[in-house]
Amino acid sequence: MGASNSTSTLSSTFFLTGIPGYEEFHHWISIPFCLFYFVGITGNCIILHIVRTDPRLHEPMYYFLAMLSLSDMGMSLPTMISLLRVLWSISKEIPFNICVIQMFLIHTFSFTESSVLLAMALDRYVAICHPLQYATILTPKLIAKIGIAALLRSALPLIPLLTRLAFFPFCHSHVLSHSYCLHQDIIRLACADTKFNVIYGLVVITMLWGMDSLGILVSYVFILHSVLKIASREGRLKALNTCASHICAVLILYVPMIGLSIVHRFAKHSSPFTHIFMAHIYLMVPPVLNPIIYSVKTKQIRQGVLRLILPHKIFSSM
Repeated sequence: MGASNSTSTLSSTFFLTGIPGYEEFHHWISIPFCLFYFVGITGNCIILHIVRTDPRLHEPMYYFLAMLSLSDMGMSLPTMISLLRVLWSISKEIPFNICVIQMFLIHTFSFTESSVLLAMALDRYVAICHPLQYATILTPKLIAKIGIAALLRSALPLIPLLTRLAFFPFCHSHVLSHSYCLHQDIIRLACADTKFNVIYGLVVITMLWGMDSLGILVSYVFILHSVLKIASREGRLKALNTCASHICAVLILYVPMIGLSIVHRFAKHSSPFTHIFMAHIYLMVPPVLNPIIYSVKTKQIRQGVLRLILPHKIFSSM
């Protein structure tokens, strides 16, 4: 599956990798992946539909939840077609320009999801620490600005990083390590000095994810400080319970992301299956679990889901 020396990077073709050593089982392996994609897409579409159609959910918390669902789908959908094409033995080839677009979407929405989680932490901070000013601080106009800023903040820093790839020669192997394109995977195939991309990429990750995680941590320090001032135990538990879904969403994104980073940095010579497994967990678990967690832990979302799947008479009698 080798490729000859390429005179034009833009016309280069790369080859995606399925799950090494399990090629004969790819068709069977595609079944759980299809199930994961179906659950993730359906769950997030249901969340978006409920928030859009129920006037009672036209509040800051649920607007941010809708943004989280959009980020989840934006992060997972770009990988779906290429992954299933590989597992179904349709084609492992991907043109360079499509590869760059896929990278841009995956990384953009990954950073956007982190920014949305920061916005949701600030939402919980205002709701718990400044409840009387909640509606006046988090206005629909401000929420829209936060959403646009989160998207631009995530997308713009990637442009110089991915633009430089068009000038790299890929004169050796064109075989990628995954069934989709990631920046850290493709630069290792370049026959050029990639120091700028490596350093710039680390700076972008540190600035975006680092600032977001720090902001989330600081928000919860203030939230805990405010909650501990509540006199009754029931009041403290009620306040903390409103944060439970968000805390789970933060862990679901950051734990696999940290795990994937550790594998790439310190376990370069480990089994390819380990790298592939961690990469798929990082991209597929948040879109699948976030709708489930919010449907279980958030009463209004749970009622909206029941309203969709149960006949009206049965739901009214509950």
